[in-house]
Amino acid sequence: MGGVVRLEREGPLAWVVFDHPERRNAISASMWRQIPEIAARIDADPEVRVAILRGAGEVAFVSGADISEFESTRLGAEGSRRYEEQNGRAFGALLALEKPLLAMIHGFCVGGGLALALTADLRYAADDARFGVPAARLGLGYSPAGLELLDRLLGPSVTAELFFTARRFPAEAMARKGFVNEVYPKAELEARVREIALEIAGNAPLTIRSVKRILRELGRPRAERDQAAIEASVRACFESRDYREGIRAFLEKRRPIFEGR
Repeated sequence: MGGVVRLEREGPLAWVVFDHPERRNAISASMWRQIPEIAARIDADPEVRVAILRGAGEVAFVSGADISEFESTRLGAEGSRRYEEQNGRAFGALLALEKPLLAMIHGFCVGGGLALALTADLRYAADDARFGVPAARLGLGYSPAGLELLDRLLGPSVTAELFFTARRFPAEAMARKGFVNEVYPKAELEARVREIALEIAGNAPLTIRSVKRILRELGRPRAERDQAAIEASVRACFESRDYREGIRAFLEKRRPIFEGR
């Protein structure tokens, strides 16, 4: 029953904080249930331009799912099915966000923590971050959806290495594998991520939303892509006030002020 997922507003930024420090921010069943509502609040708030996932404290981003609950929540086929449905809704809500989602990772990013980071569009890590998937040490089965996302990002060989070895990899190694966009000294991580997030927040929201939608569709088989949605997202950019503002600002040699419409 421990832990909470907090939503903290900072201007155009929304910080999603996984707060369960006594278990290194491991995600409890109640925390999984809180994530879809948090995601809905982010997408519904017109003032929010960028969301950022982070762990509370200095020890971990998320050290995984709360294994102490598994005997009561994830035992047997039926218990496992209910648990997978619950955290599947959490992952689905984050993946469906129309706004940019960043992950700011320090310390442990393991199992369910790595899966949560995988829902982000961009991932930035401190030099103390450690990544791993311990499923093979626990004997549990892993969601095909999670494997598909990792395979799409890293390829089958790297995905197999993560799962087969169950090793923990340092941040620099995960950057080389393509999981992390950039690695910073831990003392600089929050400031650098905030700087990047504010830079994104100052750009045209409709353009960013369109690119995110197109990238999502390109990840699907060609026959399943929503071409109408892709074309509508591009058309919305050219028909927007922001497009006119961007052109005017360029000609007037000033910084544009985008409204997202």
